[in-house]
Amino acid sequence: MPKNIVTPELGTSLTVAGIATNLHDVGSGEPVLLLHGSGPGVTAWANWRLTIPELSKRHRVIAPDLLGFGYTERVNGTDYSLDNWVSHVLGILDVLGIEKFSVVGNSFGGAIALALAIRQPDRVRRLVLMGSVGIPFSITPELDAVWGYQPSLVNMRKLLDIFAFDRTLVNDELAELRYQASIRPGYQESFEKMFPAPRQRWVDALCSSFADISDLALPSLIIHGRDDRVIPLENALIFNKLIKDSELHIFGNCGHWTQIERAKHFNQLLMNFLSEN
Repeated sequence: MPKNIVTPELGTSLTVAGIATNLHDVGSGEPVLLLHGSGPGVTAWANWRLTIPELSKRHRVIAPDLLGFGYTERVNGTDYSLDNWVSHVLGILDVLGIEKFSVVGNSFGGAIALALAIRQPDRVRRLVLMGSVGIPFSITPELDAVWGYQPSLVNMRKLLDIFAFDRTLVNDELAELRYQASIRPGYQESFEKMFPAPRQRWVDALCSSFADISDLALPSLIIHGRDDRVIPLENALIFNKLIKDSELHIFGNCGHWTQIERAKHFNQLLMNFLSEN
């Protein structure tokens, strides 16, 4: 990584199984792990920039750039799979010496959060799934477009229009910033390896079984934008039905960017839920 890069997206570099992993580790209190989505050029900071400052007032917040994303080191020959994403995240927690934690997963990150909770039930205190994948559904044209992104300013603008219900959040400056992020060295190459066409198989590969989800016995919060065009609202209803100790919050006039479009209310909802005994 060039030494002259100065950006809030850069946090702490942590070596996990030989991989230099970029993460944000801020605040104190009970640990909360934030797992970002899979949009092109995404980083933990880009995804959670409005959440980290508020949540870190009460909690120790861990927000990594997941394997193949952001400023985390890309290693040739990496197999991008649910198993390896989960292993990488568990490696981060082990290196940091964090045994018990809550986890918040956004979209693609929700599938990883869900798998973590299923595989490490004694370590996960509370689970939050936001606009989450992790169960079978027919891939939407919008998700297919996100995973099939080819770098251009025009294409990035189209994707931002898909993500946000509130079009005032989408402007030329944001489109330019996210486009530039998507063409950083190595970004598009790793992105294309994750979700090549046909892409329905990658939705399926991120799924946990209904039986395993139903066996979860931890408090869970399901959040979804009613007008989400990327991930079906039906996913949230199914999660709420499957997870016995779960509550569901649906934001109206909100797309796939709940944590950005409804930041104030999202943060308060999250902090209230995580602070419950």
